[in-house]
Amino acid sequence: MELHERISAGQPTDAKLTIDPFAEVKNRIHLGVIEDLGRQIFNAEVDRSALKAKVTAEITTRLAQESGISREDRTLLAEDIADDILGHGPLERLLADDTVTEIMVNGPSDIWIERKGKLVPTSVRFADASHLRRIINKMVAEVGRRIDESVPMVDARLPDGSRVNAVIPPLSLSGPLVTIRKFSKQRWDLTDLVRMDALSAETVDFLQRCVEAELNILVSGGTGTGKTTLLNALSTAIPDSDRIITIEDSAELRLNQRHVLRMECRPSNVEGEGAVEIRDLVRNSLRMRPDRIIVGEVRGAEALDMLQAMNTGHDGSLCTAHANSARDALARIETMVLMAGYDLPMRAIRQQVCSALDLIVHLERMLDGSRRVTAITEVQRMESDVIGLQPLFEFKIDSVSAERRVCGSLRATGLRPTFLDKFEKRNVKLPANLFQTSNGHAAAPMTALAARVGQR
Repeated sequence: MELHERISAGQPTDAKLTIDPFAEVKNRIHLGVIEDLGRQIFNAEVDRSALKAKVTAEITTRLAQESGISREDRTLLAEDIADDILGHGPLERLLADDTVTEIMVNGPSDIWIERKGKLVPTSVRFADASHLRRIINKMVAEVGRRIDESVPMVDARLPDGSRVNAVIPPLSLSGPLVTIRKFSKQRWDLTDLVRMDALSAETVDFLQRCVEAELNILVSGGTGTGKTTLLNALSTAIPDSDRIITIEDSAELRLNQRHVLRMECRPSNVEGEGAVEIRDLVRNSLRMRPDRIIVGEVRGAEALDMLQAMNTGHDGSLCTAHANSARDALARIETMVLMAGYDLPMRAIRQQVCSALDLIVHLERMLDGSRRVTAITEVQRMESDVIGLQPLFEFKIDSVSAERRVCGSLRATGLRPTFLDKFEKRNVKLPANLFQTSNGHAAAPMTALAARVGQR
């Protein structure tokens, strides 16, 4: 079997065979065609068959100027270069597989995927590092970005919304690296999360009413726990009449409401200028008369502006943050506020946090790879120097099978929240028995001091 046939079939190749004698020619022609045809290649409205003919003709013309290549090799080279330009080479079948949620390229010969929360190696291979570099160049060029020795690290987004992070030498010591977080073609709602055991029917009803009552909600969790998926699902409960502004580092949210304005930050150019940070977009959104502001992920100084927005009449805002628990989420928010560069006392920051946030929904990835909401926690007011946290629902593990499958459910703690007046203000009704435990009892709200003792 020829080398190009082995690679297309995803079969392993030995080190001797993976040396591509035409790597330099492929790379030069690939970059030249992209530079000449520009945005035509990435325009979704262009007829694909006509575009393929145009790209093939351009490649053939350039190959004709190369000496020392046989007719058969020219034909094979034209096909390989066209596949790389119009698609994503060996990654194409992984991108088309809906069961794959993440693709991790650790070099041309070491490619892993995430499926059902588990990491699995694949037999997919690139011909060499130059082949992988060509695919990376194509991905970042689709969104007007560039990657080279002067800009060796880039974040980009595929046309379907999937996030791409690429790192090349000299920053990477093991060759070009690519991580692709795939964007689901299906838009999950809260009922879908019940079917996937991420939430219970009772908590879904509660969260829907929280969004209708315009509570400010923070979704926390580790990497890949489903924060953006849950944020997307929560947004379905926002009324169609609200003016919504979404702010993201890489656009992933898909809202179906009529009045949605989407904004995405921009990195700096080659000269190191022109960057537009999330913080700039949050501040600008306050001048756009928003009813609700949704920040895809709070990761820096924009936390201060987000808290101020929540405290100045923009109730019902949603955002996500990386954290290991609800308590850690508050600590991270405090740290990110300090990143804004203001010498604020910690007590003032905590007063801003507890006044702005009403609810924290925390997600975790279980032993079996499933992603579940493990806690729904109310943010209470301060007592002394501590922000009170009151757990309303907690995930209880009943058993773990021999196959490491986790059996459990999200259950009420019996504590009633203190923000019920906001439901009354918005005329949102809550079931009387929503916060009762399995034995039918409900407890009084927990004070901040009791919450602190409970944390200890």
